Amino acid sequence: MGRRRLAALGTVAFAAVAPGTVAVVLPWRLAGRRVHPPLGGSRATRWVGAGLIAAGAPLVASAFVRFVRAAGTPSPAFETESLVVTGPYRYTRNPQYVGVVTVVAGEGLLYGSRRVLAYSAALWAVFNLWVRVYEEPRLRSRFGADYDAYVRTVPRWLLPPRRTPHPAAPEHAPTDA
Repeated sequence: MGRRRLAALGTVAFAAVAPGTVAVVLPWRLAGRRVHPPLGGSRATRWVGAGLIAAGAPLVASAFVRFVRAAGTPSPAFETESLVVTGPYRYTRNPQYVGVVTVVAGEGLLYGSRRVLAYSAALWAVFNLWVRVYEEPRLRSRFGADYDAYVRTVPRWLLPPRRTPHPAAPEHAPTDA
């Protein structure tokens, strides 16, 4: 079996377990397995929630596709051999986490659940700690100057926002193959 096919299978398995649990199972359970009255008494919050889910889910999916194309997975157990800096990674260094938190916040609004909204904030805090303590030092040690250049031009999250894509990573960059 080729490395890319193995990467695709690994990514699907990882997505089912990690984001599947964090962004689907746990929010539904925290909401008490039901939809509550809309927060603030307005149905508009449900539409905002649906919009956040619609924005966040493709961001996570696109990030995962980038890993498969780089013949690896988002899991530290089967990493890519090259730094992934294309697609959504041109605008934020952590599109998976941004997407997951966006989906969970959207679910909080859609379900009318303050507990799910609080969970989305806690999730962001955990992701932020994980990125700073584990991922960034690991990537810096693996990719050295390439990672340092990437860090200088692309924000960790979405702020400050990038108006233009990461210059060293056009869509046709070799890391996308």
